[in-house]
Amino acid sequence: MKIAIVGTGYVGLVTGTCFSEVGVDVTCVDIDQKKIDNLNKGVLPIYEPGLEEMVIRNSQKHRLHFSTSLKNSIKDVEVVFIAVGTPPDEDGSADLKYVLGVASSIGEHMTNPLVVVTKSTVPVTTAEKVRGAVQSALDKRGAKIDFYVASNPEFLKEGAAIEDFMKPDRIVVGTDRKEAEEIMKKLYKPFLMNGHPIIFMDIPSAEMTKYAANAMLATKISFMNDVANLCEIMGADVNMVRKGIGSDTRIGQKFIYPGVGYGGSCFPKDVKALIKTAKEQGYDMRILNAVEDVNEAQKEVLFTKVKNHFKNDLKGKKFALWGLSFKPKTDDMREAPSLVIIEKLLKAGASVIAYDPVAMHEAHRILGDTITYTDELNDTLNGADALLIITEWPEFRVPDFDELGKRLKNKVLFDGRNIFDPVEMKKMGYDYYCIGVKTN
Repeated sequence: MKIAIVGTGYVGLVTGTCFSEVGVDVTCVDIDQKKIDNLNKGVLPIYEPGLEEMVIRNSQKHRLHFSTSLKNSIKDVEVVFIAVGTPPDEDGSADLKYVLGVASSIGEHMTNPLVVVTKSTVPVTTAEKVRGAVQSALDKRGAKIDFYVASNPEFLKEGAAIEDFMKPDRIVVGTDRKEAEEIMKKLYKPFLMNGHPIIFMDIPSAEMTKYAANAMLATKISFMNDVANLCEIMGADVNMVRKGIGSDTRIGQKFIYPGVGYGGSCFPKDVKALIKTAKEQGYDMRILNAVEDVNEAQKEVLFTKVKNHFKNDLKGKKFALWGLSFKPKTDDMREAPSLVIIEKLLKAGASVIAYDPVAMHEAHRILGDTITYTDELNDTLNGADALLIITEWPEFRVPDFDELGKRLKNKVLFDGRNIFDPVEMKKMGYDYYCIGVKTN
């Protein structure tokens, strides 16, 4: 089976590579010549554990190809996925110009019947706009070629995307034609053999499912952060509260860890887009508005703790910062809490020296030389007034506290991910601050 994927960003590259892993002939298309040249050399534009090896392996087996030519890439394919970006507009709505631009190009160049699938996260009714763009391009050519549209949202977690794709909780496909359903069933057959469910539904429901899923997860995070802030005021321990409610199977343990707020390419964008979609229909998403407000405020909580500890005088202070990416196992810094915290520290007259296992290059691209970077974890500590932990990378979990204490100017630690035990930290002589626990 031959397919094409338009867009070689996070979703497109993971999708295309994983399909090639099960024997599908895949061509990934992008207008960025440099990106395509690098991919053909095995150089990836993103960091995702295990992806580089899989790309190289399937490229060598001639199942995975990269091209800048959409015209050549969609010849004889049965399915073409649209997996380009949908960045938020100024009003929070999803910008569909790239999606619809690809749809028009497909209509201009297709020569045989195919299924056009939106893989990008798009608002409800986008598939109909895609259908219209393809048909309009065909009409301009005077061509009569059958095609079907479908929605196939992705549910990939950065840092675990390959596992999520190869062993999915569920596969959601929205379509309004039996022919398209059969083709999509054939394409996903290798993933169904191990019992992973495929759920077929109407197209608007599939489009809504993606937004609803991300909005629900964002809601759990903001809810727990709100509870954490109240716990701290009332003298309760949010870590104990989390264990108490997480043991309820109706709630579960996932996404109820307090911290410095969510970030990344999905949750912030999708929550905003769903709020905007509802507003266009005259409906107010009251809970999601609160979710967004809580999250924006949460990104400043750790900075407030820093400011209070140093009695509002941060000028000339130096801070070590561990973790730049919005979560572990990715170099993605979109909407990362670290950016808000760094901005606040710099505006207050402080300096920052930072370390992240994989996001240093991306951080430098965004922040330039406004902060200092180091390739060695402990080198951030030399003469620093305090340490801030922003991202819960595994290598931060068991540091050498004796070495840490020797290198820091003051034994002060601000833990934005509640990695350490407050009681143990106090025994070691640290001024320790975390989220949702009154420690000082």
